[in-house]
Amino acid sequence: MSNKTLAIIKPDAVNDNHVGEIISMICKAGFKVKALKMIKLSEDAAKAFYEIHKEKPFYGELVEYMTSGPCVPIALEKENAVEDYRKLIGATNPANAAEGTVRKLYAKSVQYNAVHGSDSDENAAKEIAFFFGSKELIENYPA
Repeated sequence: MSNKTLAIIKPDAVNDNHVGEIISMICKAGFKVKALKMIKLSEDAAKAFYEIHKEKPFYGELVEYMTSGPCVPIALEKENAVEDYRKLIGATNPANAAEGTVRKLYAKSVQYNAVHGSDSDENAAKEIAFFFGSKELIENYPA
């Protein structure tokens, strides 16, 4: 059974022109793109999306970072999507990420870590709904 996860190519990776390489890695790993767009998050939107981190010391910096330039949210589908995507992107700290992972290849630091990935099926559903309306999600494609 397939399930979905949310990926976000973050502003540092967009600015460094790694969008194509990251999407290629995602597709080669067997994920199906169900929705994709490039946006620039407002401060209010970034605060709402990362509200779970509101009490953490890095929250302000995270909001500032995520509003610093465009990002690319992507709804993905694959069997075991959340876990497989998190393996593909690697550890949050690129120094600890496995060779060949997105973060090992494209992240600069813990803060500028190139991509976001949902951490559970429940959060994936919420996060996808945050960025995409039901009419934007392409179902049954490819067949």
